[in-house]
Amino acid sequence: MELIFLGTSSALPTRDRNHSAVALKAFGEIILLDCGEGTQRQMTRTRLSPMKINKILLTHFHGDHFLGLPGLVQSMAFRGRKNPLHIFGPVGTSNIINCIKNLGYFKLSFPIHAYELDSGLVIENEDYTVSCCPTKHTIPNLAYSIEEKRSPKFLLDKATALGVKPGPDFSKLQAGIPVKLKDKIIQPEQVLGEKRKGRRIIYSGDTRPCTNMINFSYGADVLIHESTFDNSHHDKAVENGHSTASEAAQIAKTAQVRQLILTHISTRYKDTDLLEKEALKIFENSMLAQDLMRIKVKLIGN
Repeated sequence: MELIFLGTSSALPTRDRNHSAVALKAFGEIILLDCGEGTQRQMTRTRLSPMKINKILLTHFHGDHFLGLPGLVQSMAFRGRKNPLHIFGPVGTSNIINCIKNLGYFKLSFPIHAYELDSGLVIENEDYTVSCCPTKHTIPNLAYSIEEKRSPKFLLDKATALGVKPGPDFSKLQAGIPVKLKDKIIQPEQVLGEKRKGRRIIYSGDTRPCTNMINFSYGADVLIHESTFDNSHHDKAVENGHSTASEAAQIAKTAQVRQLILTHISTRYKDTDLLEKEALKIFENSMLAQDLMRIKVKLIGN
């Protein structure tokens, strides 16, 4: 499970920071969180293939979070993509996708499915779940949670005591399939322990501090939270529906997350270390995102 930060700036790009986008490389695919202008070029710099993107999660429709989509879609078509692309976002997503499909002259070679969200479960499959929750911005914004599913621990001693031999029968029981041994049937629950917690990542999009973010983030492994300003520009943060670095850190502390990563940095800061230092005073496991930064999300415990 790896996070690649493709863009960490706010409304305007800079020489060192692109518009908002984060790629999650996991589960044999790439899940893209927002798609600011220039995202596909950043992907070439990090050797990520756009053809492996199956799902794009959009937080809101300020241009710095989605204007990379038209170019990305047309490049996928140019390369002959056939697999469907699933794009999720707040109300208005379907209209945006219809506009992209009819923008300029190109031949769309694959289906695009648009999903308009409010809150709750978005995706569930055998590997992970995606959920969303509304936050507090100047326009509708969704935060996203991506949580890994883990199978229960296989209790080798119990399986052996029941007469199960290593090999295909072990695999079947781990997959939840009963196994027949002569005159008895071994049920998976006889050899599996308690359900294990998978890794969970939260992405805030743009937001003021709010109860929803605290509750939604509680106990997460990684919280990627916007921190557009420092405390000296608190009034600006309130006016524009953003958070300061210390406010993001307070959310991380209250929500008891493992790690806070600050992003969506205003172009006014030449020295961005002050944002990280501000957060560290409140939450010790804080770090400031940089473009092209890669973070491995490690499992804790068995």
